[in-house]
Amino acid sequence: VADHIIALDNLERFNSQALANTMWAYAITTEFDAEAEEAQARLFEKVADHIVALDNLHAFNPQHCSVILWALATANIVHHQLFRKVATHVDAHIDFKSLDEKVQTNLLWAYEKADMASKNIDE
Repeated sequence: VADHIIALDNLERFNSQALANTMWAYAITTEFDAEAEEAQARLFEKVADHIVALDNLHAFNPQHCSVILWALATANIVHHQLFRKVATHVDAHIDFKSLDEKVQTNLLWAYEKADMASKNIDE
C-alpha cells in the first residue's frame, strides 16, 4: 500500500482524515523489515511534503494534526517544514487550552521528540 501511495502523482484525493489514518497505521506497525521501513519513511516524507505544499491547514482539525506529527515522531522522522507549518496554524487558529487532553499530549510529545532528534542530528 505504501508503494502505491508513494507512486501517485499527488495526494489530492486523500482528505486530512485519510492522511492522518494512513500515517497512524504505519506508525503503529512495529514489525518492519528494512524494505518496509524504507517505504514507511518515503510515505511519510511524501505525505509531509504534500501537506507543506497546501495553501493552508484549514481542512485539518487538531486531531489530524496531532496524529500526523505523532506518527512522524514515532517513526523518528523530523520534517521541519511540516512541524513549523502546524505550529503556525495552531498558534493562529486554535486555542490550545481548549483542545482535548490527548491531542495536546500528542502535539507536545511530537514537538519534544522532534526537538530532541534535531539536537542529536546537530551534534
